Amino acid sequence: MKKITQVAAVVLLTVSMSSCATVFGGKVTQYQKTRPADGQPQREIRVGALVADVLLFWPGLAIDFATGAIYKPQAKTSTATNTNSNANTGSNSTTNAKASN
Repeated sequence: MKKITQVAAVVLLTVSMSSCATVFGGKVTQYQKTRPADGQPQREIRVGALVADVLLFWPGLAIDFATGAIYKPQAKTSTATNTNSNANTGSNSTTNAKASN
């Protein structure tokens, strides 16, 4: 029982003394590491990781900002949606052409 308590205490200290976004945020992308150039929009911050860092172990903020893990990854754009909308548009125009004849 004593050994389980010691292991639990070590795990709890390790998690609380680490930066949340670095540990739980997943792989840091090149977008998160690169600073935006002048005139480009700023990167968005992960609010949940920021709050967790402040509440659990505030020096972890320095680690998250240094690694770029505190920033949200770049939003993915889906080309499948555009392909489906083009396919639907094409089929609708064909149906409309048949209806007009």
